[in-house]
Amino acid sequence: MRILGIETSCDETAAAVVEDGRRALSDVVATQIEIHRRWGGVVPELASRNHVVQVMPVVDEALARAGVEPAGIDGIAVTSGPGLVGALLVGVQAAKALALAWEKPLARVNHLEGHLLASFLADPPPSFPYLGLVVSGGHTSLYLAEDFGRYRCLGQTRDDAAGEAFDKGAKLLGLPYPGGVAIDRLAKDGDRAAVRFPKAVVKGADLDFSFSGLKTALLHHVKKLGVPEGQALADLCASYQEAIVGALVQKLFRAARRLQLDRVVLSGGVAANGRLRQAVQEKAAEFEGIEVFLPAIRHCTDNAAMIAVAGTHALRRGEAQGPELNADPAWRL
Repeated sequence: MRILGIETSCDETAAAVVEDGRRALSDVVATQIEIHRRWGGVVPELASRNHVVQVMPVVDEALARAGVEPAGIDGIAVTSGPGLVGALLVGVQAAKALALAWEKPLARVNHLEGHLLASFLADPPPSFPYLGLVVSGGHTSLYLAEDFGRYRCLGQTRDDAAGEAFDKGAKLLGLPYPGGVAIDRLAKDGDRAAVRFPKAVVKGADLDFSFSGLKTALLHHVKKLGVPEGQALADLCASYQEAIVGALVQKLFRAARRLQLDRVVLSGGVAANGRLRQAVQEKAAEFEGIEVFLPAIRHCTDNAAMIAVAGTHALRRGEAQGPELNADPAWRL
C-alpha cells in the first residue's frame, strides 16, 4: 500500500510516498526558515502564500524520487489540523484536488498523530501500548497510544509549548531563528548548573506542563545582568535548556511509572534537541526494562512521511474522506 502524504500545517511544505506505513520511498521538505528568520518567528500569511507556490512542485518531486506515477498511488493523506488555518487549507485543497483527479481515497490526519507515529519509520518500531511525548514549537503533550487511531491525552502545556520557550528565550538572548537550534548548539559547551531556573508546579495536574514562568525568569535575569557573551552565554543557554529538558523528562517518566509502561516514544521538533535525547536515554537506563524510541532527526521536525504513516492506517480502517473535508486548526487528538 503506497500512500502520498502532504503536510502544510505551519512553515514546512512537505510531501512523501510511504509504503505499507513503514518505508519512506521519498521524503521531500521545502523549508521556509530563511523567509521567516528576519521576523524571528513564523508569519502565518507568508507561510500560507509560500505553501501555494511550493505544494505542487514538492508533490511532483516526491513522486519522482519514489519512482511512482499517480496510478501507482493507493491513497492520499493530508494534515487537516491542528495548525495555521491558512497553511492547512493549502494542503487540504491540494490533496482533495489530487484525490478527485486521480480517483484515490483521501485520509485526513491529525498532525499530532503523525508525530506519535513517526517512530514507525525506524527499525525497530514501537509496539502498543506506549507512552508518547509530543514536544514542538506549538505542542507539548503526553499521550497514551493504545493502538493506531486510539490515543488518550494524559497531560499538556497550560501555556507556552517547550519549543516556544526555546524560541522566545533565544530571541531574548539575541540568537537567530530557529532559537531552539541556536540554544542547543551553544549549550553543548555550557555549565547546566550555572544559573538556577524555577520548575513550574501545576497544582492538581502533575502531568501538565508550564513554561511561561521559566521564560519570565530568563527575562528578569537578562534585565538584571544583561545578555552575556562567550562562556557566560553558553552557561546561560545550558542552564535554561536544562530547565526545559528536566521538566519534560520528569513528567515523561512519572507517567511511565504510573501507567507501568515499558516503552516511551519521543516525537516533535524538540525531539531533535541533543540534550533531550540524551537525558531521556539516561533516565531510561535508571529503570530496568524501559525502552526508548527516538525517530530520526529528519522525522522529528514536520514532514509528510509521518502523515502518510497515519494515513495508511486511517484508510485501512475505512476512514476515507469526501470533498467536504476542511481544515480544522484546533483539532484535538
